[in-house]
Amino acid sequence: MKYSRVIIEAFGYQLAPVVVSTSDLEARLEPLYRELRIAPGQLQALTGIRERRWWKPGYPLSQGAIAAGKKALAVSGVTPDQIGALIYAGVCREQFEPATACRVADGLGIGGQAAIFDLSNACLGVLNGILDLANRIELGQIRAGMVVSCESAREINEIMISRMLKERRMEHFASSLATLTGGSGAVAVLLTDGSFSGSARRQLLGGVTLAAPEHHQLCLWGVTPDGKGGYEQVMSTDGVNVMNHGVELGRRTWNAFLPHLGWRAEEVDQVICHQVGSAHQNAILKTLGISDDRDFTTYEYLGNMGTVSLPLTAALAAERDILLQGDRVALLGIGSGLNCLMLGVEW
Repeated sequence: MKYSRVIIEAFGYQLAPVVVSTSDLEARLEPLYRELRIAPGQLQALTGIRERRWWKPGYPLSQGAIAAGKKALAVSGVTPDQIGALIYAGVCREQFEPATACRVADGLGIGGQAAIFDLSNACLGVLNGILDLANRIELGQIRAGMVVSCESAREINEIMISRMLKERRMEHFASSLATLTGGSGAVAVLLTDGSFSGSARRQLLGGVTLAAPEHHQLCLWGVTPDGKGGYEQVMSTDGVNVMNHGVELGRRTWNAFLPHLGWRAEEVDQVICHQVGSAHQNAILKTLGISDDRDFTTYEYLGNMGTVSLPLTAALAAERDILLQGDRVALLGIGSGLNCLMLGVEW
């Protein structure tokens, strides 16, 4: 995949307001820790996550996505009627139907001839949405498009904490550990053909995607029968194998990505990775031969916000002048499935 006329025009994001520390979660799990003889502080030690954020109870996902979308439009030269496609790409969605994108589009004043739909691919959703919009722009089908997402970790964390306290088994604790890394937030990425403003451009150059679907059962989030005629939401992750197989898939993707764009590893100025935790970050950087000073992270205080993590981290890095004009930036995404997608941007 290569592009010659696709610009990342603007980012918008919304941070969830409720700060939840890792020690707060561990305090709730104290009876489990005591029974299984787990020392306090293990969750932060294993993940490097000090805190994450949650939305207030009942907060609509579309509201977060609308807020992020409005911010992206406000800093661009694009008006809602000029948006040719709107994609909602979150793992979390409001209903089975209609598409959450429809409510977001209405809130942003987008309609008319715009394509409006949801897209889902675990933590890669927003990056896949960027590719869809980039293809439409490159083909001349649209001049501007937006991908949005809003993720919420509160509900699944509450459910899994209750189950851990009820079952009190080490096996269940281990498979539920990744759930406790989850954070909440919203993001919008606005792409254009570059005809709207004369500001500094972030040109999307292209990317590579590889998959290892034989590992699709390593991380699962969904609903199962509760034995009482209803359903309950559950999440389980084989953390060790997700990391091992994910890093290997990342290695193969990186080795295809660099020659595809004509880059050498030492020419990449900054990378923005999907934000999982310290173990994953250390493993992927070591495997790809990337030094710590070229990777900006947010997982320490925002946790793993799924589809929101990578683009929101990129937005924060840009705000803090970590990403500078002319930098070669690699966006390194990976999601359960397993799927890996890497994009190259000239900032």
